[in-house]
Amino acid sequence: MLLSLTERIIQAVVGDSMMIVGVPKEIKDNECRVAATPGGVELLVSMGHRVLVEADAGVGSGFSDDEYLRSGATLVSHEDAFSEADMVLKVKEPLPSEYKLLREGMLLFTYLHLAAEPELTKAMIEKKVTGVAYETVEMPDRSLPLLIPMSEVAGRMSVQVAAHYLEQPHGGRGKLLGGVAGVRPSDVVVIGGGTVGTNAAQIALGMGAHVTLIDKDLNRLRYLDQVLHGSLTTLSSNPRNIADAVSTADAVIGSVLVAGAKAPRLVTREMISSMKAGSVVIDVAVDQGGCIETSHVTSHSKPTYLVDGVVHYAVPNMPGAVPRTSTYALSNATLPYASRLAKLGFREAVRCMPDLAKGVNTHDGKVTCQGVADAFGYECTPLASLL
Repeated sequence: MLLSLTERIIQAVVGDSMMIVGVPKEIKDNECRVAATPGGVELLVSMGHRVLVEADAGVGSGFSDDEYLRSGATLVSHEDAFSEADMVLKVKEPLPSEYKLLREGMLLFTYLHLAAEPELTKAMIEKKVTGVAYETVEMPDRSLPLLIPMSEVAGRMSVQVAAHYLEQPHGGRGKLLGGVAGVRPSDVVVIGGGTVGTNAAQIALGMGAHVTLIDKDLNRLRYLDQVLHGSLTTLSSNPRNIADAVSTADAVIGSVLVAGAKAPRLVTREMISSMKAGSVVIDVAVDQGGCIETSHVTSHSKPTYLVDGVVHYAVPNMPGAVPRTSTYALSNATLPYASRLAKLGFREAVRCMPDLAKGVNTHDGKVTCQGVADAFGYECTPLASLL
């Protein structure tokens, strides 16, 4: 694709710092988020970069092509958003039909969840793609700034989903989450006290449910016991406590995270079998392999299935159902990193930003994330040795 005269002038002025950024439309089932808002595009263009946005990429989030054009974007095809770009910004991991669009030297900045994606991991190694995963960018205090906004959304959504599927017409027990005067509320078990679990517990308590929150970190439980208000029980995580809580639960929300690694299976098939028919389980950790033994990936088109009469919901891109909120929340967090990558280039950006360096999962045909290497038996190569 030829540069326009204006773009060639800009490139002559800014020199090698100009980067071509591609923003393809997401193709995962009912995934309507987009990796950059028109405002984000405008910022990148104002910095001298060229931004290629696939036609209709933002429609699901309420952004028209005209808005992107006014922001300085160039509208392109799905293929050109990959092939013409130095850096590809996405929301979700490439799907198998997109593997052929990956190429050596491409910088891919998106949610990858490679520990649950063996074929994608293999493709990225073979194609020597530099993969920077939103979910493993990590601050010195171990917080995950690019995962937090979508974890907030997923945690809050999980309770809405549980309330929906507890209704009898949707296969549930026919229980109102908060009950009413003289009638017991529903029992909601939240496994994991991180961002997802905290937001889930907050919303469930606000709706009047009784919440049992389980985590292995006692200091975290002490903190949550102080800041969450309502009918809350906190339990230390061990197999017996989980089994007892699950057996009486109307809804179980699995929100366990090990950054960059496969989620541990904490809820067993036996535990699921102990639940009452019409109970609901929501496995928010399914994009990292799931923390519930009986869960497998579903989609927004076919979100649920039954195991022993228990409704299972395991959609890996839950925030895609509320794309307007999710796109803004995600872009707020990712844009500062994307702009630094575009301005400095990959090598200088990861040298200057240790938190961004933690996000690198693959580079130059090597796995650089220990959790991904452990999941599939690859050797983990320190990123510093490849720069």
